[in-house]
Amino acid sequence: MDFDPYGTDVLAAARARPIARPPEVAAEQGLVVEDAASGFCGAVTRVEGRLVELEDYFGAVRAFPLDSSFLIDGRPVALVLPTAAPTARARTASGSFAVEQTRARVARSSRILVEGRHDAELVEKVWGADLRVEGVVVEYLEGIDDLPDLIAERDPSPAKRLGVLVDHLVPGSKEQRIADAVAAGPFGDAVLVVGHPFIDIWQAVKPSRLGIEAWPVIPRGTDWKRGICRSLGWAADDQADIARAWQTILGRVRSFADLEPALLGRVEQLIDFVTEPGSA
Repeated sequence: MDFDPYGTDVLAAARARPIARPPEVAAEQGLVVEDAASGFCGAVTRVEGRLVELEDYFGAVRAFPLDSSFLIDGRPVALVLPTAAPTARARTASGSFAVEQTRARVARSSRILVEGRHDAELVEKVWGADLRVEGVVVEYLEGIDDLPDLIAERDPSPAKRLGVLVDHLVPGSKEQRIADAVAAGPFGDAVLVVGHPFIDIWQAVKPSRLGIEAWPVIPRGTDWKRGICRSLGWAADDQADIARAWQTILGRVRSFADLEPALLGRVEQLIDFVTEPGSA
């Protein structure tokens, strides 16, 4: 067999091997890559269409085709579109799953009553989105001394219910006696009175949200809200000072997690009561 020293293609074996494709890397924001052709090195700031935008250390920004040749630590890579992260289902401030693209329901005849403006504002902040979906209106009273008469005027029924949230509902209290009288009265099957043990709705906000370990103890005979304000170093000279103090407290509430469980359970109980099947 004749040997031809010039007849052998020394690159034939190399050409026969398939060219390895660089590993794919998602062009996630913040990924640092180098454009092999220009040497421009920067972090991915965004991907739009088939272009990837890089920003270098000095703030210069340049865009390159996504299928350009890129390097990471000197090694070739193929940039690909990042995979969209699954979107977590949104929740309301109460912790419920948010209902998307739903108009507020027409207001029900069934209502929730609370003792005062501050109670209503707190309920609205945490449960407002849920209440609008359910069509539940929250109204506030100026105390509950006349609650039995007010209920009689509204003439509730199993189809037109009333849920009542009461402050300081503890055994032996005036509030407990009123709640018992309502339950034993002619509208007991259409009215639910529940309450929390706190002196005022302010205390239903966890003290840690105000940077304190516990709510101050106010001596008997001292106006409770003014006493709280003075204990916390806030002005308490007039009603405007009390209103500002409440807005400070309310502003620290972001969700149900900032409220005491003793309140959370009672509000949820009332919402369930006034939205039971058959209630209007």
